[in-house]
Amino acid sequence: MFGAFEGLLPRHENGYCRECTVPTPGPDDRGARRVVTGRNGETHRTDAPYASFTAVPR
Repeated sequence: MFGAFEGLLPRHENGYCRECTVPTPGPDDRGARRVVTGRNGETHRTDAPYASFTAVPR
């Protein structure tokens, strides 16, 4: 579950959002790319986790 504690996404109750890692070429760890989805289908992406998010149009 994604907590959105940084305040960069709209506020919702705990457990509303899910975070997924998107493969990032190069790093040996899970990398920086993330997609966060909400229960109502809204989607946001980031290449700099927890610094900024961009809404993904449906």
